[in-house]
Amino acid sequence: MNLATAVDAYLRHVTVERGLSANTVAAYTRDLGLYATWLAGEDIDDPTTIGPAQLSGFVQYLGTRAEAPLGASSIARVLSSVRGLHRFLAEEGVAEVDVARETKPPKLGTRLPKAITIDEVGALLAATDGESLQQVRDKALLELLYATGARVSEAVALNVDDVLDDSVVRLFGKGGKQRVVPVGSYARAALDAYLVRARPILSARGSATPALFLGLRGQRVSRQNVWLIIRAAADRAGLTVEVSPHTLRHSFATHLLAGGADVRVVQELLGHSSVATTQIYTLVTADTLRDMYTIAHPRAR
Repeated sequence: MNLATAVDAYLRHVTVERGLSANTVAAYTRDLGLYATWLAGEDIDDPTTIGPAQLSGFVQYLGTRAEAPLGASSIARVLSSVRGLHRFLAEEGVAEVDVARETKPPKLGTRLPKAITIDEVGALLAATDGESLQQVRDKALLELLYATGARVSEAVALNVDDVLDDSVVRLFGKGGKQRVVPVGSYARAALDAYLVRARPILSARGSATPALFLGLRGQRVSRQNVWLIIRAAADRAGLTVEVSPHTLRHSFATHLLAGGADVRVVQELLGHSSVATTQIYTLVTADTLRDMYTIAHPRAR
């Protein structure tokens, strides 16, 4: 089995047998394409001839390549895909051992989530005020993202029936895990306005779809659409920081914790499988408190 055949077999495995999402499979495909290209440059086409030395060389290449060296987090992601491939080859008996088992990614520094202030969120949401179909939709979309902490993929996947009642929405997270998240009064009012005044008109422009958020031609909005909507709103609001859909998710968690919410409650709302993932937001809150203390206390400096 040559390398291309091995990669194809692995991608079929993660798609069919493991049922990974299309986005995850696409990421694996890109990562393993990068790996295969590097191996081809080393005249390696037989996966059974790959050893720890080649894997170390690939990791070093990723961090030093002339065209665009990758950071530690990106290298770790690519290496995760490569390790999955070699584990699969060992399990299938193609290779005698999993040669990537002991290959470690570069150590990642603690990277704090980027959140914007409550006032900046308010300015961002106010930038969607208006009566046009697009403005009414954008208001509902951004209010929902901030009210629920939804991932952008979860928001665009919402159907009308996932708005369960006046106070909760059903989100489908990673691995198809379902969670029910409260929706505040501002988001609910924006959603009601969108469902009554904008969505019926947008829906009539396209084929019948259960999607909650629709584009101007009646189709389900895409992740890329949401990025553009948020960036345009940030520009209109005059925000100087970079704002993305994930910024609203980070801000949702940070503002809840700063307001006294329990970290395990925030974990459930975000859909994190481990509380350790959520606890990084407590570092953000601690930094904010430290800064306020330094400014306000007469003997802090």
